[in-house]
Amino acid sequence: MFFVDTLEFEGLGNRSYLAGGPDAAVAIDPPRDIDQVIAAAARRGVRIAYVAETHVHNDYITGGLELARVTGARYLVPAGARVAFARTPVADGDTVAVDEGLTLRAIATPGHTPHHTAYALAEDGRGVAAFTGGSLLIGSVGRPDLVEPRLTEQLARAQHASAHRLADELDDEVPVLPTHGFGSFCSSSQAEGDATTIGKERETNDALTLDVDTFVAQMLAGLDDVPAYYAHMGPANAAGPAPLDLTPPRRADGGEIAARLAAGEWVVDLRSRMAFAEGHVAGSFNFEGDGKLATYLAWLIPWGKPVTLLADTPRQVADAQRELARVGIDRPAAAATGDPAGWVRAGERLASFPRARFADLARVRERGDDVVVLDVRRNSERAGGFIDGSVHIPIHELHGRIGAVPEGTVWVHCAAGMRAAIAASLLDAAGRDVVAVDDDFTAADQAGLPLTRPGHTGRTG
Repeated sequence: MFFVDTLEFEGLGNRSYLAGGPDAAVAIDPPRDIDQVIAAAARRGVRIAYVAETHVHNDYITGGLELARVTGARYLVPAGARVAFARTPVADGDTVAVDEGLTLRAIATPGHTPHHTAYALAEDGRGVAAFTGGSLLIGSVGRPDLVEPRLTEQLARAQHASAHRLADELDDEVPVLPTHGFGSFCSSSQAEGDATTIGKERETNDALTLDVDTFVAQMLAGLDDVPAYYAHMGPANAAGPAPLDLTPPRRADGGEIAARLAAGEWVVDLRSRMAFAEGHVAGSFNFEGDGKLATYLAWLIPWGKPVTLLADTPRQVADAQRELARVGIDRPAAAATGDPAGWVRAGERLASFPRARFADLARVRERGDDVVVLDVRRNSERAGGFIDGSVHIPIHELHGRIGAVPEGTVWVHCAAGMRAAIAASLLDAAGRDVVAVDDDFTAADQAGLPLTRPGHTGRTG
């Protein structure tokens, strides 16, 4: 009997897979921290015989090269991918025997990248899984605009054809197991659910229900912002990532933290946004460890800037270090844990700022207070409706545009509170008076705040 184990990476919105039989297995699109894949194989009691990449990834650093080196597995990489290391190139139709009666077949599926390759797993000739990488996702497909802007429409059309090829060649009951699409910005749109089959996608996926012209037009119109750090992922993966070092960073005291801030380095507080607002090191930034830490920190930070991590516990630091390494932020310069009072020099006090709800904002505006409302959601989110008179600077642009925020007390909001907390910390570090709105945006309408809804006549609220 075959098995497929799923390794989920919620912070990045990705999945990797280990699939095999009684003796041997293949790892598909493994993460940088390969110890998780090795542990999964150990639990199964199998040897990792193959490591397979669906494409050169744009959103995370792969562990494929190192996993193949450590385990002695053959490293399968699409033949069209331009890489600087030795590997086994795979072309359309190539097959390998993973275990007795268990074969893996390469299916050329260009679209997400020109060289993208999906893999169909068959047991005794019967299809049992399709590892679709960034081609056919759950209710969507991988975005085609990450390689080269001039290729975007061409790749979008290829993505449509690739989805149809998978649907034509695989039976309806075959599970579709994508790498992207669980919150990843590599997905062209976000869809609900965490499991699907070829048959379900045939009925619901736009790539399989719309003609190519309509599909391409809709997809290109709906593409969202691309995280800035993506520009560094493809080259790093093509060059061959270095082995990972997850040993704990050096401990920093209040004096070192102050010195690193004075040098222009980033000090990142991983604690909850509630704890950060109550008391934090002045100048530090709040990226919650249990949020989309890697995505937003890597998106905002100037690439290569040293990072010091602050957290409640060493475990929080270790978890953050692992997640950040997946996107190429390899070694924290230092770290500190425990009581925040120990993170500042003797005689210095922690900084703080208030948190509020949309109902509080409504009362302040009704009172006639002159406040700045800052919306840090993405353009696509704001298109669904925004508070009248609000200033819009997406969170990923804010660090470079603090000067564009009007004078006055800034009430900053997003869709649910996490990005507002990041933005509030950026503004607070810049010396601005700020209130973090920690609330769901749906509460803005309920609070009576006047909203503008583009595409609708009139206003609500």
